[in-house]
Amino acid sequence: MPDPILLLVDDDPETLASLASALERRFGADYRVLTERSPTSALARLEQACERGEDVALVVAHLWAPEMTGLDLLARVHDLCPRASRCVLVSYGDGPAYQHVRRAFVLGQLDTYLLKPWGDPEERLYPVVSEILGSWARSVRPRVALLHIVGERWAPRSHEMRDLLERSSFPYRFYSHDSDEGQRLLRDVGHAGGLPAVIFGDRCLTDPTNLEIARMLGVKTEPEGGLYDVVVVGAGPSGLATAVYAAADGLRTLVVERQVVGGQAGTSSMIRNYLGFPRGISGAELAARAHEQAISLGVEFLLIREITGLAARGPERIVTLAETIDVSTRTVVIATGVSYNRLEIDGLDGLLGKGVFYGAATAEAPAFAGRHVFVIGAGNSAGQGAVHLARYAASVTLLMRGASPTMSDYLARQIERASNIQVRLNTELLRVHGRRRLEAVEVNDTLRGTGESLPGSALFVFIGAGPHTSWLEKVVQRDEQGHILTGRHVVRGAGGLPRWDEDREPYVLETSLPGVFAAGDVRHNSPRGVAAAVADGAIAIRSVREYLGH
Repeated sequence: MPDPILLLVDDDPETLASLASALERRFGADYRVLTERSPTSALARLEQACERGEDVALVVAHLWAPEMTGLDLLARVHDLCPRASRCVLVSYGDGPAYQHVRRAFVLGQLDTYLLKPWGDPEERLYPVVSEILGSWARSVRPRVALLHIVGERWAPRSHEMRDLLERSSFPYRFYSHDSDEGQRLLRDVGHAGGLPAVIFGDRCLTDPTNLEIARMLGVKTEPEGGLYDVVVVGAGPSGLATAVYAAADGLRTLVVERQVVGGQAGTSSMIRNYLGFPRGISGAELAARAHEQAISLGVEFLLIREITGLAARGPERIVTLAETIDVSTRTVVIATGVSYNRLEIDGLDGLLGKGVFYGAATAEAPAFAGRHVFVIGAGNSAGQGAVHLARYAASVTLLMRGASPTMSDYLARQIERASNIQVRLNTELLRVHGRRRLEAVEVNDTLRGTGESLPGSALFVFIGAGPHTSWLEKVVQRDEQGHILTGRHVVRGAGGLPRWDEDREPYVLETSLPGVFAAGDVRHNSPRGVAAAVADGAIAIRSVREYLGH
């Protein structure tokens, strides 16, 4: 295949030549930089490229292009090449352009913009284009696989493995056990046992646990030992922020995560409302950056490790890992977040991993290219999942029990504009149907009282979430839903609860067990969202410092 296309459209020949020359110098080795002076000729060239199956990575169009505006052109580009990134070129001092560009961003019609003249390309041009091309490549280009999985395509365990590796951004490839390539791989390693088989180099594991896979890949799963200043439980946004701020303050920090970094936010296909990322960022990429930042500050990570207990031993707090390994620390910050609530629907559990998925299941989206899928939920996670799936599926039907969505306005507008996303309000899911995999869902219109069976290949569930705190039942005070009470919500001397007997008041985010704090969605009455979780991490470490100083 030829290199992907980077198409520039501007009726000003001087600008077009200058921009093409600058981009050719930096990106010409990996992309074909093409130019057109009119939108009509640009669309004709794109149609030819699509007919030949060529990749279009980025289209840059001047806002006030002849024949049609650059935004109208980019809308047509999206219809022709749905995966192509879109950028509008705006002149400095063009006041009327502002409203058009702002509206296009809100409606999801743009990925970014460039200002001309751009001056030194190293300062303004190259960073913007590099970021957007990097995002395009990660979402479109196949990665060189380091690990191979051979298993049954619709087995729940196969889905669990794919989901874990996808969220950890580890390059892998999955092969169905009855495919020619899958059979060849099994023969090459001499595997005749059970499935799924996980192959890494010359090693092959039969239906391994997540911990066995992690150890085979060289992931750190054992603590270095000694006394830590802070042990952070959970590596979602709040846990990662806590770790970064703790290490930056010189505290010896350990993070323990039962799965992979990112938490629930790591499954988000695109976060558009986090400060400092005007073009948005995927949850997995944001988590990867925070993980790298924490490591650079000296944070120690244990992944794929479950915590089974927490207790006080004099001035120290003891965190017990599965396999009865005790870790000693001066303080603990619990940032385990929440997990998606289970949906009690007839036939659902039998189809988990076979067309029914909790969360975005980003590893599965490409498998439903050209098919009809459903998303159930009304919040931001459901909206982000629907937008992501719409890039692959022929249609996405968003099922909501209520009369209106509860998601952010920018997401609601983006969904409203998407031609292949349908929103059904006041709709209750009754049951699912399918033998070997999902075939249809049965819904009820709660206003009309009418039922209907809708054919489809997948159902993605986003119906709210609850805290993962059962292991803390007799350790810290919790509310009725299991969220941890902190700060002013901690109850003094309550009968039947872990008591707060200190002479002082609890520090901000401190639990009923002194020296143990909670941050993020796991704590009672916490605000939702990535920004709030990160703020909790900073506040928790401030309280940790006060506690250690006291």
